Amino acid sequence: MKRLYTLAQKNYKPVLMLSYDLLMLTVAFLLAMTVRFNGAGLITEKNMALCVGITLMSSSLIFLRLGLYRTVIRYMGQQAIVAVLQGVTASAVVLAVASYLTYAGVPRSVPVIYWCFALVFVGGSRWLVRLYYQMALEIHKTRVAIYGAGTAGLQLYKGLIHGEMYKTVAFFDDNASKQNTLIDGVLVYSPAKILDVIADRDISEILLAMPGVPKRRRREITRSLRERGVVVKVIPGMEELVDSAGRVSDVAQIYENILGRAPVEPQKDLIAGSIAGKVVLVTGAGGSIGSELCRQIVQWGPVQLILLEASEFSLYQLERELRQQQQDEGSAVHVIPLLGDVRNRARMAEIIQAFSVQTIYHAAAYKHVPLVEQNVVVGADNNVLGTLSVLEAAEAHGVEQFVLVSTDKAVRPTNVMGATKRLAELVCQDFGRRFGRTRVCMVRFGNVLGSSGSVIPLFTDQINAGGPVTVTHPKVTRFFMTIPEAAQLVLQAGNMGRHGEVFVLDMGEPVRIYDIARRLIQIMGHTVREESNPDGDIEIQITGLRPGEKLYEELLLGDKVAGTEHPMIMRAEEERLTSERLQLILGDLREACAQNDCEKVHRLLTEAVKDYSPKQSLVDSVWQCTEGMERKAAVAVVKRLPVGESGRS
Repeated sequence: MKRLYTLAQKNYKPVLMLSYDLLMLTVAFLLAMTVRFNGAGLITEKNMALCVGITLMSSSLIFLRLGLYRTVIRYMGQQAIVAVLQGVTASAVVLAVASYLTYAGVPRSVPVIYWCFALVFVGGSRWLVRLYYQMALEIHKTRVAIYGAGTAGLQLYKGLIHGEMYKTVAFFDDNASKQNTLIDGVLVYSPAKILDVIADRDISEILLAMPGVPKRRRREITRSLRERGVVVKVIPGMEELVDSAGRVSDVAQIYENILGRAPVEPQKDLIAGSIAGKVVLVTGAGGSIGSELCRQIVQWGPVQLILLEASEFSLYQLERELRQQQQDEGSAVHVIPLLGDVRNRARMAEIIQAFSVQTIYHAAAYKHVPLVEQNVVVGADNNVLGTLSVLEAAEAHGVEQFVLVSTDKAVRPTNVMGATKRLAELVCQDFGRRFGRTRVCMVRFGNVLGSSGSVIPLFTDQINAGGPVTVTHPKVTRFFMTIPEAAQLVLQAGNMGRHGEVFVLDMGEPVRIYDIARRLIQIMGHTVREESNPDGDIEIQITGLRPGEKLYEELLLGDKVAGTEHPMIMRAEEERLTSERLQLILGDLREACAQNDCEKVHRLLTEAVKDYSPKQSLVDSVWQCTEGMERKAAVAVVKRLPVGESGRS
């Protein structure tokens, strides 16, 4: 019964549409007879009734065969119009043939008149529904302009017509021959008038659809518009999306609307002060944040940019990309790729001394919550002792600035990753207070759109695979920012930091992950399969919170927040540990990591990080196996003891 009910639910719309069409065909026949006989259009003879019955039955089979009930009316296009025309024409032919075979006496002009009425009733009703749906959507759509009136711009325009988010009200194009022309009633303007048009047409965003233009030109356009306060989103070409040729960071720009706010623009003087004319080192350079830092740093003219990365493949890819970027932009920064582990203090000291490093952006860390939860010792060793190693080398060799890339998961952490990052922050705070040679600060931000392991690439892969999209909990919320925003925040904070301050970005309101999944499904041209829409394309499945995961994240530990030179960046004053206690904890942590003592590492994190409240017991994979083996060995020893021996102390 349940299966039949589900089937009926799924097919009720096509059944209703077919019933409506058969009714309209009957009405079309009656009207045709009425017109032909000046008001006498009733079906009075059996032969005529048989003729109409054959026509309706044949028409229903023809309409089904042509796929009229598989087409979503709001997306109806040229192919659907042709199908309606073919179906109505075939129905009129069947009427003429059925009249001849049944001797119904239908005049030869009636099928022609019938065809006209049927086309209006069957095709016109569909166009009315489509028009109503589009008019209802127009009210809630964001008004945008498309920069680029070529093939990519036209494809984007057609895609947005059927979407639920954007309405195109203007085109811009550099080509003078395209300016002042109309594309489907939308005027193409000169980019010189862009600010006036934005104000006159109440445009919220510019979508840059110029995939065939060199990257250097696209960057120039984007930078120019953003400097004038215009929100710009770069849209890859359809071929790039289909072939997956576009990088995740490019595709992610489509989803900036998820932020619910305009991207935060950087202040050039804050960035230039830490980079221009200096030797800059980026640890973890091959990661999502580290690689974006490097892409932006080369644009600000450092003397040398040193890339430190533990992954050979990531380092190789980044070096190639940076060399190509410099070739496109005509710059000549000396990029030095180095393999190394931040936990190796001797290696770090050697690098800093050899190149006389002046600025360090420390992005090397293990950041994936479930993985660090299952690798407690390695996570603490890398995230805490690795940070300590780089800091000690920086202070010893006179580095001017040190910036730690931190996370909102360090605020009242419920997982090992967050606790290790908070302890790394405490180490930086201590160095910033005790030493004067190196200016130390930390930058804390939320989830980054498009970074490795973030929800956007994961959801995109799941949608491309046909679903389902997995969400841990319907109420999970997170703060979000784009990769360029995150990198710019790090670069600007480096010039503002002095004595171990924490900088946070005003990231607006947190966003529900479930809402992101819904929006992304719609952006990629699908519908959500749910109770109210069982015929949808992609299902969203709730999988349950993972070990150490919180329903919501925070950016601040307390209420002591001060402004900075940048209106969207805040300086937080937070509680610190005494140097003596911190040194004892770090000494014990180093010993515990050397001995692979998972329990001790976990206990030290709990003692050091005031608000650390683990949501579950240890889940370290190696420790659990070792504990299990030890318990089995103990049981085996007890079983081998003679009777009475097992109870002795």
